[in-house]
Amino acid sequence: MIMPRGSDQLLLPVNPVFVWGSLLVALLVNLVPFGRVPAMPDVLAVALVFWNVHQPRKVGIGAAFVFGLLMDVHEGSLLGQHALAYTLLSYFATTIHRRMLWFSVPAQALQVLPLFAAAHLVSLIVRLAAGAAFPGWNLAAAPVIEALLWPVASLLLLAPQRRAPDPDANRPL
Repeated sequence: MIMPRGSDQLLLPVNPVFVWGSLLVALLVNLVPFGRVPAMPDVLAVALVFWNVHQPRKVGIGAAFVFGLLMDVHEGSLLGQHALAYTLLSYFATTIHRRMLWFSVPAQALQVLPLFAAAHLVSLIVRLAAGAAFPGWNLAAAPVIEALLWPVASLLLLAPQRRAPDPDANRPL
């Protein structure tokens, strides 16, 4: 079997409870009131893109839409602003998921940077079309920070799949 270059070992099947639990934890991190900082990274977007790349059949566009609506309600923004951005983000992450797995984790971070930038741009366009003020140019730092969070997300979210299925003295892997 030909293995993608980015993966050094076979992964165990993912637990759906872990996938949805990690998405709920990411939603809770987004709900923490840090104030109105435009450069704040969207942890839920990182988790959604990660699971859309690694498990596109378990987390899809519908989940992104629902989480986007929850973020719209929480932030009191225009209803559908985050839903549209997350839906487009999930769609494009799903379309490139086969290609992404061939790259190393730092190269994957560079691959998802334009996705995060486009999602923030869509959200900004919707916000400006609704008559809101421009939040400032430090908004451009958010996609970069989200791309820098990609290796951390890969390390944390793939950790349960890397453990040995039945470790013993003869099979320590």
